[in-house]
Amino acid sequence: MRKLGRTAVVIVAVLTVLLGVSALSNLGLPEHSGIVARLSDHEKARLAEYFHLREALGNQVWPGWGSADIPVIVYNEAYAFLVGYPDVPPEGWRMVPSGETRGGSWQLVPEDDFFGEVYYRQRLEEGGGTPENFTVQVGGRWVATLMTREYTRIRMVSDLKEELPAPLQHIVPYRLVWELLLGSTETYIGGLAHESFHALQGMTVPEVFQKAESVHFLTGGYPWEDQSFQDSWKEELQLLYQAASAETEDQLRSLTRQFLAQRQQRRDSFSLSQELIDYERKREWLEGMAKYAELEIQKAAAASSTYQPVPAVLQDGDFNRYQDRNRYWRQQLSELKRSAGREGDARFYYSGFAQGVLLDRLFPGWKDRLWTEEVWLEELLQEAVDSP
Repeated sequence: MRKLGRTAVVIVAVLTVLLGVSALSNLGLPEHSGIVARLSDHEKARLAEYFHLREALGNQVWPGWGSADIPVIVYNEAYAFLVGYPDVPPEGWRMVPSGETRGGSWQLVPEDDFFGEVYYRQRLEEGGGTPENFTVQVGGRWVATLMTREYTRIRMVSDLKEELPAPLQHIVPYRLVWELLLGSTETYIGGLAHESFHALQGMTVPEVFQKAESVHFLTGGYPWEDQSFQDSWKEELQLLYQAASAETEDQLRSLTRQFLAQRQQRRDSFSLSQELIDYERKREWLEGMAKYAELEIQKAAAASSTYQPVPAVLQDGDFNRYQDRNRYWRQQLSELKRSAGREGDARFYYSGFAQGVLLDRLFPGWKDRLWTEEVWLEELLQEAVDSP
């Protein structure tokens, strides 16, 4: 057997050290929330900043969003907490669009408050389901729902471990993965904004919302794994990215036309059914617009010379006053090019978001049209580039 060269020995030694450091860094990762039966001060601060951000800048991003009455449910492994509900809430919550009722009675959180206001909780029964990360109805009100940030981190690590082979479970640098994907507090606040926009969709255009969420059952029949179909999607999304990055209006219009033509060619080449075409359009409307709102409100905070976060969130070491949000917005736009090769419908989050970016430049008033008509983003884009 030939001996390893000096370079190979060094590489092996470095890898061994790195793996050891990674394994050591995983020691002490929390497996349950530090505070379970109430909201911690940091969780309250994040929620307060979300409410403040949406109230201050929401209408600038989307008409009526900032002034809408949208409470929030956040939950951990044991409790769901209802914040911002203006009166005594009725029992449980109603899933949408199924209408299934879950949960039990809401109780005042004893000996605690949310910046001087009462908030509510209920114990989550094992196997009884959670409010999930979306929107639900409590009584007649639409409510945004999301895990607490602390529990999000716990679940991310737990879910990753389940996906990995046993030998890798202890050496993957979970802390680094968290920092890269979700480490910023602003990203979590953006998640709250995303789910609250779903609530706005439901309360403003309930029929379209119902249709857009109800098509999710078609996911299993979509040709995700077809490599030729993926390649065609990649061409389409590359054109969409180039259009969103165009510097001149002529470039913007030309690239938008090419994107729309490539989209039609993809659908024709693969004989995509009308049902699956509608699936694409509706998922872009539902998730793409929520992604748009999530990113645009953070970008608006970064651009504002007058916006001031709530004082409490400044104590959060992972909060950066939105200073990196322009860079984050550009990174998310770049994700558009890579989303075609990923499992699930993430591509529709990004393709819908990017079409919204184009419409901001091409079609003033497009947001009102999206609310008042059953019209899809690509149809508004086609109308925009067909006009003189």
